[in-house]
Amino acid sequence: MTKNINEENINEEIANEEVNNEVKADAAQGDNAEKAEEPKELTVEEKLAEAENQIADWKDKYLRLYAEFDNYKKQQMKVKADLIKNGGEGVIKTILPIIDDLERAQQNMAKMEDVSAVKEGVELIIDKFFKQLATEGLKKIDAVGQPFDTDFHEAIAMVPGQPEEMQGKVLDCMKAGYMLNDKVIRFAQVAVAQ
Repeated sequence: MTKNINEENINEEIANEEVNNEVKADAAQGDNAEKAEEPKELTVEEKLAEAENQIADWKDKYLRLYAEFDNYKKQQMKVKADLIKNGGEGVIKTILPIIDDLERAQQNMAKMEDVSAVKEGVELIIDKFFKQLATEGLKKIDAVGQPFDTDFHEAIAMVPGQPEEMQGKVLDCMKAGYMLNDKVIRFAQVAVAQ
């Protein structure tokens, strides 16, 4: 019986040891799992390599953006150059029919004997010409009889001895002035009453 009790105690101790070993093994594995889940701290070399990769990425983005902007600038310069070179194309196309009319008038002048018909034809061409230019925004500055205004007129002569109601007004226009879309492109050269 004593032998049975001793055997039971030994078996019990062995079972307890096995349980304790299993618990310790589980605990050790749990610690290892927790350590594996914790982020590993990077070394200085790894941090440096990561920073160099970021620098390379930013440098690449910068170079691409710079090249894109440089292409945009070149494209805009080309557009401006084309506008400067061909900016008057619309006006020239407007004037071409007038030039055709003038050439026809010139060819017919040699054949015509009636000066009044030639005069009438030239007047029609001039009217057509000014109507076409008006569609482009050109407007003639009215000067004669208007008060002298330095925003529109250039005085090239002062005429003394004029009636009081005419003083400071334009008496004669030597060269017509023109405005293009509300901007004076040529001042009217006028004689002003003094």
